[in-house]
Amino acid sequence: MSLSPSPPSSLGGGEGPSSSRRGRRTGNDVWPEPFVEDLALLVAIDASNTVGRLAAAQALALIFQVCSTWQAVSHSDMLWQNLTRRIWNRHELLRQTWREEYIYWHQTANNFLHHRYTYNTLHFVPENNVDGDDDDDENNNNNNDSLFCRRLALSDHHLAAGFSNGSVQLFFLPRRLHLSTYHPHHRDRLGRFSRAVSGIILSDVQLVFASLDGDIHVVVIGDAAPPRRAHLGDVVNDGALVDFTGSDQWWVGLYAGVPGRAFHIWNRETEELVFVGGELTDPEALMGWHLLTELTEIVGRIRVTTRETAVACTSLQLMVIDLQNQGIIIRAQPSRRGIIVASFDAYNETLVAVDTRGMANARRVDSLEERSRFNVRGANQRGVVGFINGGYGFMLLGNVVRVWDIENGNYLYSFGERIGDVNAIIADERYVVACSSDATIHLWDFGAQ
Repeated sequence: MSLSPSPPSSLGGGEGPSSSRRGRRTGNDVWPEPFVEDLALLVAIDASNTVGRLAAAQALALIFQVCSTWQAVSHSDMLWQNLTRRIWNRHELLRQTWREEYIYWHQTANNFLHHRYTYNTLHFVPENNVDGDDDDDENNNNNNDSLFCRRLALSDHHLAAGFSNGSVQLFFLPRRLHLSTYHPHHRDRLGRFSRAVSGIILSDVQLVFASLDGDIHVVVIGDAAPPRRAHLGDVVNDGALVDFTGSDQWWVGLYAGVPGRAFHIWNRETEELVFVGGELTDPEALMGWHLLTELTEIVGRIRVTTRETAVACTSLQLMVIDLQNQGIIIRAQPSRRGIIVASFDAYNETLVAVDTRGMANARRVDSLEERSRFNVRGANQRGVVGFINGGYGFMLLGNVVRVWDIENGNYLYSFGERIGDVNAIIADERYVVACSSDATIHLWDFGAQ
């Protein structure tokens, strides 16, 4: 990307004044550099929102070509910091400058567009009677059950895989190494799969995982201490914890089994439960209980967005709740045709879901306004699994991953690798990861080289 570095303003959530704002500039009273910084930020964000994130680079290049003064604005790292945060939703500097950070994520997104990646495989670490429950032959001595992957999570440097026996395996992505396997605390079970992992929140310093019985465990990555149980679940009064997610501020659980208790919200810092309520999963109460004893279809999914909200999905409707105001419903949209729950995913401010006729809709989370739509041929009630990152939608159909541009709904390509029966799959802005039933983790790396 042929761009030079530049500084931003406080426009639209930008950071404080950059070095180029200091002092009085001579010879350019009409177009002072602070104004040009504001303009560059505004134009880039508008191009990203209306055309797509890759279009921001071209918009910036046009700004920098106007004159030498405007080009000089491109030498502020603060502008690139604001641009990287607003367009790529990246808040941590992993490279020498924010300009390099911006270019890296631009090139990586371009790799997704043009089908450029490296492919590798990892393998689960075999477990035999990992829990020490000698009397539980049904769960521990059957590797097909104990290593059935149910959830995946990604951070910049780590991958976590959660299994139906309650364990979580952590991998270090740069070296493709297995680091550790974590197990939940022992407790009485209310079903064969009550300890199955139902959600993972992962950063490079902390791992949080939840199970169907409602237990939540916390691990400090790099610490030799075993997982700490932060919350003791109460299946009888809450139902099954069918999905679990979170952010820097919140943990959010989606429950099914007990009416009026669909959403649980915790303060992440204090680990205090601050809200319980909601009726989204009331029609799926019986399905929630069934999950404790058999691996049935997905009851519901929930994702946290970048706007202090969470969006949840069942086969009957989409619902957006306010986390800051403890569960207030912002939007609810019933589905006339029904939603394939496994196809639902949300990332930043966009969600994608496929209806039972195979039509996928990409929507803005805040308003549920449609951004694009595309036809997922061959989709049926259980035959499609969906996942997205900031610019692309992925649908797993017939053991093949197909890719769409969610900005315009254009079909792009399918992955060449055939990966067998897949139990879990995920994507972020660099990786796509799938776990297949033969204990293999398939890893596609689109990172700029």
